[in-house]
Amino acid sequence: MNRNPRLEKGMSDHGYIEEKGISILVPCFNEQGIIVTSIESMKSLSYSQFEVIYINDGSTDETMIYLNKLLQLKPCSMSPHGKLSYEKIEGLYQSELYPNIYVIDKMNGGKADALNAGIEYSSTDFIITLDADTVLTENALLAVNDALEDKDVVAAGGMVHVLQTKTDKPLKRLSLLYANILVRVQVLDFLKAFYISKLSLVRFKALSVISGAFGVFNKQVLLDVNGYRKTIGEDIDITLKIHRYIAKHKNLKISFIADAVGYTELPETLKDLTKQRLRWQKAYIDCLIHFRSFFGKTLFTKAVSFFYIFETILVGTLASYVMTGIFIVNMIYSPQHSYLYYVFSYLFFIFLFGLAYDLAAIGMNKHYGFSFQKKDGLRLLFTIIFDIFVYRFVSMYFVMYGSISYFFNKKWNKVARTGRSYHGKNSAA
Repeated sequence: MNRNPRLEKGMSDHGYIEEKGISILVPCFNEQGIIVTSIESMKSLSYSQFEVIYINDGSTDETMIYLNKLLQLKPCSMSPHGKLSYEKIEGLYQSELYPNIYVIDKMNGGKADALNAGIEYSSTDFIITLDADTVLTENALLAVNDALEDKDVVAAGGMVHVLQTKTDKPLKRLSLLYANILVRVQVLDFLKAFYISKLSLVRFKALSVISGAFGVFNKQVLLDVNGYRKTIGEDIDITLKIHRYIAKHKNLKISFIADAVGYTELPETLKDLTKQRLRWQKAYIDCLIHFRSFFGKTLFTKAVSFFYIFETILVGTLASYVMTGIFIVNMIYSPQHSYLYYVFSYLFFIFLFGLAYDLAAIGMNKHYGFSFQKKDGLRLLFTIIFDIFVYRFVSMYFVMYGSISYFFNKKWNKVARTGRSYHGKNSAA
C-alpha cells in the first residue's frame, strides 16, 4: 500500500508558507491508559502534511488492542531506510479511519530502539518525537513548520506544560484546581526549566536537553548520528550527539520553539516522581561518562560543554554534596548560637533566591501568554513556599542518590500513567 498521499508537497491550508512533511513518532510501551488521549490530540491538529507513527514496543498490556480498536488497523507495506538497528518488526499497519496514522508492532527494545524503528519507517524530512502522554495544541505543528524555515535549524524543542493543568483554553490559561501538591511543585519546575533555563541556554547555544516529551529533528541528521543510543537518558544523549555533529558543521544550530506548545502528564505520587527524577539524574551521569572526550576537547570552545560541566555537574550535582557536608559539619562543631545563626541565614537566602526564581518563572509564563486562574492564587502561594522549604531538599536527595545509584543500577523505571482521559473539554476550565 502506498504511503499517505496527503504528505505530497503543497501550500498550507491554514497559513502562508509551504507546509513541510512531518512525521510524529510516538513510542508506546504499556500505554493503554493514555492512548485514547494521544489519538484524539492527533485528530485535532491544524496541519495537513503530517503522518503519525505509533510504535508498539512489545507492550504486555492491551495497548495494541486499543490501537486496533481506535484506529481500525489494516496491514500495509512501509519501506525502511536500512541505516539504523532495532528489534524485530512483527507487523506494519495503517489506520482505515485516519490514513495518515500508522502503527509499527515490534518486539520490546526500549524507547531508543522504538524511536530508531520509527525514524527508519518515516517518510518525511522532519521528525517530531512525543511521549505517549504528550498532547500537542492545535497550532503546534504550524509553529514548528515556521521555525524550520530557518534551514540552519537541525533540531529543536517545543514548549511543554503540565497536562494536569490543561484547560479548555490551552494557549492562554492553566489551572491548579485538580493538581495535587506534587504536581503543582513540578509545574513550577517546568516553568523554570522551559521559560528561564532553556530560553537562556539557547541564546548561548548551550541547550543540553531537547525534551523527550516534544522534540523536533531533521531526519537526515538523526540518520547521520546513527540515531538513538540505548541508554537511560535518550533525550540528553541525542541532544549531545547533535551538538557533536554541529561542532563539525558550524552553521547549524539547535533551537527552542516557544510557540509550539504541548502538554505532558507528570507523576502524581512520590514513588513515581522518585523513579522519574532518579532516572533523569542517572542520565546526566551516563552522558557525562559517554561524552567525556567531547566535553574535554570542547570545554572552553563549546558553550554546551561548559554549561554541562559547570552548571549541571559541578553546581547541580557536586554542590549538593558540598552543601550537605558543610551543613553537617556546622551542626556538629559550631556552638549552639552560631549553629542557629547559620541555619537561619541559610534558610533566609534560600527563601530570597528561591522566591525570586519562582516569581521570575511565573512572570515569564505570563509574558508568553499563559496565566493561572485568579482562584489559583492561594494554591500558587502555598506551592511556592513548599517548593522553597521542602521540595528543594527533596530535589537534592534525587540528585545525590541518583548520582550514586547510577553506578549500581541503570534500570529505566517507567513511571505509571494515571489512566485519566484528558481529551475533550477539561473539567479544570
